[in-house]
Amino acid sequence: MAESIVEMRQKRIVLGITGGIAAYKAADLVRLLIKDGIEVQVVMTEAACGFITPVTMQALSGKPVFTDMWDARIADNMAHIELSRGADAIVVVPATTDFLAKLANGLADDLLSTLCVARECPLLVAPAMNRQMWENKATQRNVAQLARDGVVLLGPASGDQACGEVGMGRMLEAQQIFEAVTAFLQPKFLTGTHVLITAGPTFEAIDPVRGITNRSSGKMGYAIARAALDAGAKVTLVTGPVSLEAPAAARVERVESAGDMFEAVKKHAKAADIFIGVAAVADYRVAKTSKQKIKKTGADLDLKLVPNPDILAWVAALPKPPFCVGFAAESQKLHEFADAKRRRKKVPLMVANLAQDAIGADDNEVTLLDDIGTHTLPRASKPEIARQLVAHIAKRYKSRKNKSR
Repeated sequence: MAESIVEMRQKRIVLGITGGIAAYKAADLVRLLIKDGIEVQVVMTEAACGFITPVTMQALSGKPVFTDMWDARIADNMAHIELSRGADAIVVVPATTDFLAKLANGLADDLLSTLCVARECPLLVAPAMNRQMWENKATQRNVAQLARDGVVLLGPASGDQACGEVGMGRMLEAQQIFEAVTAFLQPKFLTGTHVLITAGPTFEAIDPVRGITNRSSGKMGYAIARAALDAGAKVTLVTGPVSLEAPAAARVERVESAGDMFEAVKKHAKAADIFIGVAAVADYRVAKTSKQKIKKTGADLDLKLVPNPDILAWVAALPKPPFCVGFAAESQKLHEFADAKRRRKKVPLMVANLAQDAIGADDNEVTLLDDIGTHTLPRASKPEIARQLVAHIAKRYKSRKNKSR
């Protein structure tokens, strides 16, 4: 039986831009949000238009930009009401000292500030200002009041400032804001759960300079770790050698060999609610690693390979195992081989993909196999696949948990 995963509703945000030099970063933020499938409606203050033009923001967002309280494009001339209705959040980037003061005191003297006061959705702000303005007692009072009011502050950071000084007040980079916003927008399917994830390849040493490994980039495992965090889970990420930045909120253990990964998993498996084995663990290792570099002689070199431990099967065989999710990268007979692997290792869910289409790529196409049947996730970016996968795992995990009560 084939089943399609229900796609999540497209998210929509109102992006407010105020008059600070960091306004240029808003352009890159819009690009990232649109690329991720989020609808963006830009609202700019009069001062913001002196730093970046509405034409630029319209070109990037694909929507007319609003700047005027009395914009006649809104049928009832109430843009401050209509623009935020149905939005998942309002995000203000940058949020200047003046604008933070307005928000903290409920002032509404232009379209953006009035829209924020009249909103029915969450408000996120990314402060940006000179270090002395940030440290000013009035600003700190306003920031504290906004936090009490439930406004989410993104930053600021410490660093070089446009004025030539260095200190707190620098706005977060567009990528950091994008990650914070997308995390905020995700449903919290996994709040209260501990998810253990393995990612990347393993490296099995032959001698001090050579080894056996594979082409896994770790991108899928890292995307799943981020998606699980965004869904509210506590995440432990056991990662082989990759060139990726791990999600800041994850507990990370870096390992090299399959044996190292097995030991790390054994430390955390019994406390995990969900185990997702994404890592491309080497099936074999060299029976005896040479302590010295093996010199080239021109003769054939015979290496005896012995099996590595089966980490997924070990976790699934625990007396009280976590909900186990395995990955099967195949080059042929995808469904047949993946389902055989699922049944052999006795795991409730197997994620299958063609190795030649996924390893090292930025996107993926996967099939999920469980006792109900097959579930298709069409080709998409790995972060999007990860979000859909985590939603499916949460559904299956909760269903199994309810049945066991």
